[in-house]
Amino acid sequence: MDKIKMVDLQTQYLRIKPEIDEAIQQVLTSTAFIQGPEVNTFAQALSEYIGGAQVIPCANGTDALQIAMMALDFKPGDEVILPVHTYVATAEVIALLGFTPVFTEVRQDTFNIDPDQIESKITSRTKAIVPVHLYGQCADMEPILKIAARHNLYVIEDAAQSLGAKYTFTDGTKKASGTMATIGTTSFFPSKNLGCYGDGGALFTNDKALAEKIRMIANHGQRVKYHHDIIGINSRLDTLQAAILRVKLNHLDRYERSRNEVASFYDKALAGISAVETPYRAANSTHVFHQYTIKVKEGKRDGLKVHLEQNGIPTMIYYPVPLHLQKAYKRPGFEEGSFPVTEELSRTVLSLPIHTEMKQEELIYITDTIKAFFHG
Repeated sequence: MDKIKMVDLQTQYLRIKPEIDEAIQQVLTSTAFIQGPEVNTFAQALSEYIGGAQVIPCANGTDALQIAMMALDFKPGDEVILPVHTYVATAEVIALLGFTPVFTEVRQDTFNIDPDQIESKITSRTKAIVPVHLYGQCADMEPILKIAARHNLYVIEDAAQSLGAKYTFTDGTKKASGTMATIGTTSFFPSKNLGCYGDGGALFTNDKALAEKIRMIANHGQRVKYHHDIIGINSRLDTLQAAILRVKLNHLDRYERSRNEVASFYDKALAGISAVETPYRAANSTHVFHQYTIKVKEGKRDGLKVHLEQNGIPTMIYYPVPLHLQKAYKRPGFEEGSFPVTEELSRTVLSLPIHTEMKQEELIYITDTIKAFFHG
């Protein structure tokens, strides 16, 4: 058996190598490395995939969040509500732009922001809510959107881990992750479900005027070259990455099926272990399993992690230190115990290897090794 990897990008590449190599060669031949035609071709294809929303590519997922907030004209001191259990980038751009991140507790089951906790965080300075669709499953968007409408707030979806997931509203309407709010953002970091071979990101919106503003911000604030109408930044998806993403987009549904097959295997194999809680699947969202994250109870998480590593099985802890306890974001009132659900998750979550090229023998070995830790 080959070495087990958290994400096997090499085997994934080799499986589609002729398509990828041809796409790259076309860009090299054209030498249109910045804003070449493949960028727009990819944006149009992704727009069709997610149901018709405008797609504006950019340099990375963090830039996408920053551009979204710049486009909505927030002012220094404005407050933005976000989950406390998430990657730092969500809070980072809020603080970087001079806004105030307002941390909010998440749900024990989905790990996503708890809609029941949001309203108590709203003040006269609140401008937006940023739900993060963590690990590949949509946050509960319907109540979030209703709260935002009641309080005249924007909603920015951080869909960096959930591209391809779909949310079902109570009236039966289905919407793609990233397309339900004022603006959606995503990342094409290599390990993402749709990942490029470098950095990349995009923004989604159903508002054409807002889309045009986002395009300008991502391009130095200009619509016409050397005419800068608004303050912008330089954030472009380069042509080589767009060409790669265009090829991989054709395989995204297969990637999602593969990840769900891995998740189903884990679910069944680990079902009999009382100290292990497998991922919860919400009834109103599909799951694309960017991560397969279990909860390990009875204080056994760290021991299991060491046991797996000793047996050649990599794991990850997302995220070991909650945002409110990070040195950069600590402030009075946010002490240990402030967010008990998130703090418990930081002590219990463990992500197992999951990717599109996993073999049956690897899954059997991983789950047998986990069983041996608990049952001897």
